[in-house]
Amino acid sequence: MTTLTPQRGIGIGIWAMSLVAAGFGLATIKEGGTVLFGDQAARDAAGNYMLIVVWFNFLAGFAYLVAAVGLARQRAWAARLALGIATATGLMFCYFGMVALSGIPYELRTVAAMTLRTTLWVGIAWVAGRPARRSSATCLGL
Repeated sequence: MTTLTPQRGIGIGIWAMSLVAAGFGLATIKEGGTVLFGDQAARDAAGNYMLIVVWFNFLAGFAYLVAAVGLARQRAWAARLALGIATATGLMFCYFGMVALSGIPYELRTVAAMTLRTTLWVGIAWVAGRPARRSSATCLGL
């Protein structure tokens, strides 16, 4: 397995980032699971949700947990997974936006949640990919 070379001073930052990713993953699984598998009152409380977005976020929560473990262990694949999560989340957000603009009812909290998810994972992917970019630049003599 490929490991990232630990950089001085990033240990706490990577650890904190992995804890945020894990916490976010657990919360996402819990909230999505409540809507998908809960009673009618839970679905009513969710308001005008898009089922595909709820399923996407629920399943993505498991990817968040896998990424969190990889980030904590400073595995190179975790940076790629974080980028994949960011990309997939951004694409789902675009899909949500197109459907919402077509006139179907939606919740503003979904807009806020998808903005947060996309921003968080773009940030995690950027931070997690920094050591790899630094390593590539060094190899190229930059």
